[in-house]
Amino acid sequence: MRDFQLTPGIRQLINALHKRGTDVYLVSGGFRRLICPVADILGIDRKRIYANEILFDKNKNYAGFDENELTSDSGSKDLEKMELKFKELTYFDRDYLIENQSNVGKPAVMGLLKKQGYKNLVMVGDGATDLEASPPADAFIGFGGNQIREAVRARADWYVTDFEVLRKELEKNQ
Repeated sequence: MRDFQLTPGIRQLINALHKRGTDVYLVSGGFRRLICPVADILGIDRKRIYANEILFDKNKNYAGFDENELTSDSGSKDLEKMELKFKELTYFDRDYLIENQSNVGKPAVMGLLKKQGYKNLVMVGDGATDLEASPPADAFIGFGGNQIREAVRARADWYVTDFEVLRKELEKNQ
């Protein structure tokens, strides 16, 4: 795997969140194989990653991605396929998926986290699919440190271009 560079300030922000006892999840439309090394560097449990699974055939050629992953779609999804993927979920969570079948993609992940007892969910992201997650997330912080998207900036509850701003705000509110 090639070396990659993390966005400045992200390590410090994640460390500050962990020190507060805040659970951190990575919710991405990207591929789990690429996200896991980042989670490892940041000290985020791999069980707290919601991302797409890339598929390969028996000859190890690319064969697509698992369309049953919640993050594989930001539009409607076939509920039966979704149910198959989430067999390991509690019946409570599966009932939530049935009741909210139009709630897919990142919003569905936020909804599941809410049903698991999380309060005050905040989504931080740079794209439209991140913005879609609020609600059910209680707030959305737009991030423009890598790329500024005006549509995201315009609709975000709060918009920052530097993770240090968020970390300092956490310090003030301890």
